[in-house]
Amino acid sequence: MINPAILFDASPIGVGLAVFLAVAFLFVFLAVAFIVFKLLKKSVKMAFRLMIVAVILAVAIAGSFSFWWLGSSNETRPERPRSTKSK
Repeated sequence: MINPAILFDASPIGVGLAVFLAVAFLFVFLAVAFIVFKLLKKSVKMAFRLMIVAVILAVAIAGSFSFWWLGSSNETRPERPRSTKSK
């Protein structure tokens, strides 16, 4: 029988992959924020442009942090509780 709990165990490449995804996610959203800032140059006032860009950057930072945090695993396993049976 296959134990489905093994599917949730972190693989050894998980940390490297998480860092790569976090950086890629951040760069994609930085590019989107820059493009939005340039596209809205003539149609929207500066304060609204900066608010839109700030929201995009907040999403980028939160997403990058979540990829990094969820992708990195704790290498140390928790200790098993000692048995309460006396020998």
